[in-house]
Amino acid sequence: MLRDPESYAQLLRHVREAVLSGASAPRSPRSVVSASWERSLAAHVDPDAGEAPLICEADELTDLRAEHPLAPVLPLLREMLVSIADDAEHMMIVTDANGLILWREGATGVLLRADQVALTEGTRWSEEAIGTNAMGTTLATGQPVQIYSAEHLVRRYHTWTCAAAPVRDPDTGALLGSIDVSGPLRTVHPAMLSLVTATAQLAEGRLRAQLAVRDEKVRRANMPHLASLRGRPGALLSAGGRVLAAEACTLPSTVEVRKGGGTVTLPDGRVATVDPLDEGYLLRIATSGSATRRKLSLEYLTDGPGSTTVDGRDIPFTLRHAELLTLLALQPRGLSAEKLALQLYGEAGNPVTVRAEIHRLRTQLGTGVLQTRPYRLAATVDADFLRTKAALRAGDAAAAVRSFQGPLLAESESPAILEERESISAQVRQLALNSGDADTLWSFWETSCGADDLAILDALASVLAPSDPRLAAVRTHRARLG
Repeated sequence: MLRDPESYAQLLRHVREAVLSGASAPRSPRSVVSASWERSLAAHVDPDAGEAPLICEADELTDLRAEHPLAPVLPLLREMLVSIADDAEHMMIVTDANGLILWREGATGVLLRADQVALTEGTRWSEEAIGTNAMGTTLATGQPVQIYSAEHLVRRYHTWTCAAAPVRDPDTGALLGSIDVSGPLRTVHPAMLSLVTATAQLAEGRLRAQLAVRDEKVRRANMPHLASLRGRPGALLSAGGRVLAAEACTLPSTVEVRKGGGTVTLPDGRVATVDPLDEGYLLRIATSGSATRRKLSLEYLTDGPGSTTVDGRDIPFTLRHAELLTLLALQPRGLSAEKLALQLYGEAGNPVTVRAEIHRLRTQLGTGVLQTRPYRLAATVDADFLRTKAALRAGDAAAAVRSFQGPLLAESESPAILEERESISAQVRQLALNSGDADTLWSFWETSCGADDLAILDALASVLAPSDPRLAAVRTHRARLG
């Protein structure tokens, strides 16, 4: 919280007046604000008499709201922001990509004040319409932003402060709109921008999850079309051209397709035919010769969720699918359903459960990646845990630590994964200690496995030069641990 918001607002007013009049300013405006002022003035926004234009009436908003892609995440936004906005005497605002306010909720007193300055549903708050403001500026820059008092170009909004973040379509990457929290100057809080940004990220995550569900339905419905290619190269595409599943070919994550399909030329020069399906498209590549081997990439040595990609395309996956892929990558000759069940669940494992999971996983990955009898990976596999194991065998400490960013599938309780996780972590730790190399030890210390490891800290303290700024951080953390 600013100690004296009124004094700071007064300073910003002096800055604004000086900049607009061409006089010497007591300080420079923030770069994001200065650039926004320039765009707004170029759009002929009146700094002294501007007002947000009313674009549509209440009856028109009903249809716009129902059709807008952010409508499904509105309950999440309310849960995250409205109660906080009420307590802080603020309000939550949601706009479309053009700055049109679609929803506005919050404290009654603030809503009444907002009515007096046209901060209402149906008005447009793009920069070209009303000048610098958090909603318009975040849509113009694509970045979260907080606009405080006289940083607003238009004078009548100097008693307001607002923080906004953009929300993007997980399918196309296009801006869907902005999420904003606005309120009176006296209640400004510096944490509001972080809260709005986190909420926008949660909204994008929810949209991404909903997209994955839709993709899975389309993939399952259309897999017979892909199977009909009988091993010839092709792919299933979403309505927007994203690759949902591929057969015997490497493709970019998205293919530019025309509505109705037709012939397309891929970035590498290959020619393909795109046939419309009930949902999405079937892409068939004109080619000769043998099929291209698919590429499977697994990044599971991390504290986060990790990633699974096929031919460079991100594949949504569950922990159980990651466990299956890990076990099969470790056993390139393949495993039976019985052995997989034992390694995944122990003695209580059921092969029937494994077969069902494998079926779902094969649908997710597309053809040419996972084969049966026995279950094995047919793709070229690049896995961080395999690179780490190779470095361990070679005694290459730097390479081992470089691939090791955290424990293998940290949330897995599979007996075989647990054993592999402990083995890899212990070997990397010991190799780092044996190396006596400051950079290698530091890299291991930065992982969750090494963060509170006294032996690693002591080794670092002994090899870091007195002039190395990292030494102070090591000593401070070592003292904190006792």
